[in-house]
Amino acid sequence: MQPLRGILLKVLSVCTFMAMASLIKAASDAVPPGQAVFFRSFFAIPIILGWLAMRGELRDGWKTSNPMGHLWRGLIGTSAMGLGFTGLGLLPLPEVTAIGYAAPLLVVIFAAMFLNEEVRAFRLTAVGLGMIGVLIVISPRLSVGAALDVSETLGAVVVLMGAVLAALAQVFVRKLVMTEDTAAIVFWFTITSSVMSLLTLPWGWAVPSFSVALMLIAAGLLGGIGQILLTSSYRFADASLVAPFDYTSMILALAIGYLVFDEVPTGTMLVGAGIVILAGVLIIWRERQLGLKRARQRKATGNVGG
Repeated sequence: MQPLRGILLKVLSVCTFMAMASLIKAASDAVPPGQAVFFRSFFAIPIILGWLAMRGELRDGWKTSNPMGHLWRGLIGTSAMGLGFTGLGLLPLPEVTAIGYAAPLLVVIFAAMFLNEEVRAFRLTAVGLGMIGVLIVISPRLSVGAALDVSETLGAVVVLMGAVLAALAQVFVRKLVMTEDTAAIVFWFTITSSVMSLLTLPWGWAVPSFSVALMLIAAGLLGGIGQILLTSSYRFADASLVAPFDYTSMILALAIGYLVFDEVPTGTMLVGAGIVILAGVLIIWRERQLGLKRARQRKATGNVGG
């Protein structure tokens, strides 16, 4: 294992995905979310194919024994992406990022429901704390009053729905990794999301200007690069070690939101985001402790058996 290399790759993946989200947000007034999903997915395909070729997996890396599993993962993941892109056009970037942090919290619950994973009081408490943080973030958007902005309320709702679907997609990924290679999972999601995004054509696609088209193509390329960096990070370090670096995205979101989109975060958003991040770090810490405990138990059992 090379933990520092894994951490570096993880941080680079976070930076890449944040740049991608910023480009999607910048283009959100010019094209509908379904069209943005298509560009994000379709132009990631050459990057993914190049990655497979570099790994010597171009011939076999895409093969699957569970096509329906990929289809369901693609359907749910593409829907999550579309909802997230819709939210980017309606809410400030830091707010979308903070609400999106609900996804890894919900994975804990869904894994217990659908994968029969054991979840004890500590992690359940952390999930509850995190969801309180999410509610604090979105509370100004749901308050009844003269200041209520319908588009921002819709944005909060769709981003939260997107986080729910993203968590479900992660559960499907956990099932897929039991029988499928990581390369196949990445490849088929990119293909599936490209095809599924075309179903939004009847709802009206726009002819983008040259600059908008460049932004969308760049978003797709960055999405492919970010996926490769993320996947590679887990080859060099344990997931529990690199996972906390996901939260560097909030620093980037605050900086980009302020400098590029003129978005000033509210105190409520910052407090809520801080609580969500704290809850996420607690869950990651607990997962790491449990992993170390299981490793010690396996080692002890091996020593006894020997």
